[in-house]
Amino acid sequence: MLDVKSEVAKRAEVVNEAISNYLPIKSPEGLYKATRHLINAGGKRLRPVLVLISTEALGKDWTKILPAAVAIETIHNFTLIHDDIMDRDEYRRGVSTVHKLFGEPTAILAGDTLFAEAFEILTKCEVEAKNLVKAVELLSKVCVNICEGQYLDMSFEEEKFVNEQDYIEMVKKKTAVLIAASTSLPAILFGESEKIINALWNFGLYCGIGFQIQDDVLDLVGKEKIGKDWGSDIVEGKKTLIVINAFEKGVELEIFGKGEASKEEIEKAVKKLEECGAIDYAKNKAKEYVEKAKKELDTLKDSKSKELLKAISDYLISRDY
Repeated sequence: MLDVKSEVAKRAEVVNEAISNYLPIKSPEGLYKATRHLINAGGKRLRPVLVLISTEALGKDWTKILPAAVAIETIHNFTLIHDDIMDRDEYRRGVSTVHKLFGEPTAILAGDTLFAEAFEILTKCEVEAKNLVKAVELLSKVCVNICEGQYLDMSFEEEKFVNEQDYIEMVKKKTAVLIAASTSLPAILFGESEKIINALWNFGLYCGIGFQIQDDVLDLVGKEKIGKDWGSDIVEGKKTLIVINAFEKGVELEIFGKGEASKEEIEKAVKKLEECGAIDYAKNKAKEYVEKAKKELDTLKDSKSKELLKAISDYLISRDY
């Protein structure tokens, strides 16, 4: 049986070394300390690790496209910095958020810097130029999708009614497309067929939807394990799949969208969501998407790396932090 955490950690070490090579602290030091703050705080490195494992599943050498893994992680951290500013979150990965530590103007610049650096790093992949152009095009579109998804997420807070289909569309753009890019970029960079590229894209997309639904669950049940503000989704008025399902059942959450709440009030709201079955509903939906994801891998030849991708997809919806 594959030890997912061990396999991911092994490759995360490779990614961390590459990050230190491609993202050194430069001048002006204040700016680059801000850009590296969340990256240096750690994280599972899930997305860049998926780049490596997907490459292995194709039978290719990931040393040639290691910059792509770093570029993906760089884009991810750019989005986190800007998300935290917009959501006014104070903690991420167990440390203070960039805007809290360095101030909002510097945090905005730090995110912008990471965004630009990602594309510069991507160009360092040792592949054919035509494949690199396709990769840059894909990652550019993904970044646009992420912005659209974040806008939808914010706009939902102003809307009285959001349905499940709206939520899934938002999650696809805000979260899932970057995971889809992580799993499909290797196939693009190595010039694989459209069939394989699409299969790996869909695998990542479905995994990403399941991942975000589980993230929404953990925001309510993860408490201190999640390393960020517990229960913030309810307090900020985010219309997650859990809340959408609960509202459809006529459940009322007194602290929803209030901006602040006590620990006791959050615990009371979470209990309501558990009792009405909304949290279990979300968990089951996450499982459905992961099962769809695993079927997409039928296109690939059998290998240990292919099985590892399946095991990671299961881990994404069983993790507790």
